[in-house]
Amino acid sequence: MEGQNPMPFVELPASSPGPGCAPFSIHYREYGRGAPLLFLHGGWGYGVYPVDRQVEEFRKELRIVAPDRYGYGRSTQVMSELPLDFHRRAAEETLALMDALEIASAAIWGHSDGAVIAAMIGLKAPERCWKLILEAFHYFRSKPGSQGFFQRFSAHPEDLAEKTQRLLAEDHGEAHWKKVVARNCKAWLRLGDGSASPYEDLYDGLIGKLAVPTMFLHGRFDPRTEPGELERAWTELPGATIRIVENGQHSPHSEDAAYEECNRTMKEFL
Repeated sequence: MEGQNPMPFVELPASSPGPGCAPFSIHYREYGRGAPLLFLHGGWGYGVYPVDRQVEEFRKELRIVAPDRYGYGRSTQVMSELPLDFHRRAAEETLALMDALEIASAAIWGHSDGAVIAAMIGLKAPERCWKLILEAFHYFRSKPGSQGFFQRFSAHPEDLAEKTQRLLAEDHGEAHWKKVVARNCKAWLRLGDGSASPYEDLYDGLIGKLAVPTMFLHGRFDPRTEPGELERAWTELPGATIRIVENGQHSPHSEDAAYEECNRTMKEFL
């Protein structure tokens, strides 16, 4: 794509993914010019839910940076299972990436697991983000409504739709994509198993301390959302903006029926 950085790798010395993981290489995409907008992908990687339509819409006003986290895409691969604090570790990794790219502060837009990571960055280092967009946000550690989904695809990622398999293989490689899917599903199952109650949250009860201007961007028909989950997050953070994309599912930004509304909403917020 025109305007993409031709040398999209940085090496990070920190070992946030876990002991013995440093140094590691992070691949990233970069488009446009202007104020930085950092996109953090979900648990299956960038390729299933890309931001092509947002690049087309915003590249004249924004510098859009979309990294592959450790273990995803073209970044350093990981063979072990994800630790239970993988969101926190990814937040530390993202801050290190921002340092390497000399991004002092950015609007940070996270999708799904990326939204959890973005919120944790806002709590840990509010000076590094001037706005947060939390799309397909997760609040609860336990996801009983997704239990069957996680169990099925942790054991049989080959049951995914053919198009999804193709996108995952293009992103992570034919030999690696099944491990990416299984690893993420197993991590969420373990998060649920380790929860003290069905309402234990991912943020140690601190989400209400988030001081960065925040928008929850959520598809009306997101199948990964538990009953009352988004309402609970908004109750804890009543100053946030909440926008429900009426025709949206789990990834409004990339869905044919939802991306235009998503783009309008993002432009208004940013």
